[in-house]
Amino acid sequence: MPELPDVDLYVEALGRTVLGHAPVKVRVQSPFVLRSVDPSVQSIVGNRVLGVRRMGKRLVFAFEAPPVRMVIHLMIAGRLRWKEPGATLHRKQGLAAFDFEHGSLVFTEASPKKRASITMAHDDAGVRALDPGGLEVFAASEAAFLGALRAENHTLKRALTDPHILSGIGNAYSDEILHRAGLSPLKWTTRLTDEEGARLFEATRSVLREWTERLRLELGGGFPDKVTAFRPEMAVHGKYGQPCPVCGAAVQRIRRADNEVNYCPGCQTEGKLLADRSLSRLLKDDWPDSLEDLEERKERLRRGVDPKPEA
Repeated sequence: MPELPDVDLYVEALGRTVLGHAPVKVRVQSPFVLRSVDPSVQSIVGNRVLGVRRMGKRLVFAFEAPPVRMVIHLMIAGRLRWKEPGATLHRKQGLAAFDFEHGSLVFTEASPKKRASITMAHDDAGVRALDPGGLEVFAASEAAFLGALRAENHTLKRALTDPHILSGIGNAYSDEILHRAGLSPLKWTTRLTDEEGARLFEATRSVLREWTERLRLELGGGFPDKVTAFRPEMAVHGKYGQPCPVCGAAVQRIRRADNEVNYCPGCQTEGKLLADRSLSRLLKDDWPDSLEDLEERKERLRRGVDPKPEA
């Protein structure tokens, strides 16, 4: 899912391409992408784009007259691409296209679940109704940040990725933030010490800032056509089994439904392994205490030997 750094770069690129221009045509290929009927999405035809901004992980377009708003939520697999005028919409992945005289903004989604959306609103009040209300990290003090985290008792992973608590952070950057802060993804927010909270606040801001700058440099003023949550420079996200760039321990993961939590036991959990649901079922009560113990037991499983060590 595109997160704060990716969405901010979309905002910058859209400012360079569509700001001050009016769509001459709107093509909607998938009716499921539209989550509202009033105002019509066709109301933006001939209507100049006055501004584009980020709201959490959403993109908000403001149009001149009538002063309507369009909110695009990319969800996991949605992407925006800038193509030649009148570009063809892919039969399966194409959701909609916004045609300008100088190019087409194409909205795609590489998933059969079709979660991405376009919601129209008459004004900013209608846009605010769509805002989950999470805290903007760069606009918040450390005290406000910790207050938001500690308001309810959740794991740090859950709190960082909850859009009602913090704005714009998802699965990928939360892994990187927690690794930078040296904190377990399963630590409870109400048990976070002030010192740990200060580390987490600084890590959150530094990881998001550094990745935004890194991606901006890679983009070089172009349009972000290759937005992905998996990047080779990341420390732990998507790096299961690979060595941690800080301590060299093998990166571990917790798989839950469609998501993975990636972490380094050496940097984040004092060497302790966090239970993964699928492997826990296999090993049952014989869950290993350390990375070395896990590798030994996995090897015994591969050789068809009872994973429990001999007495």
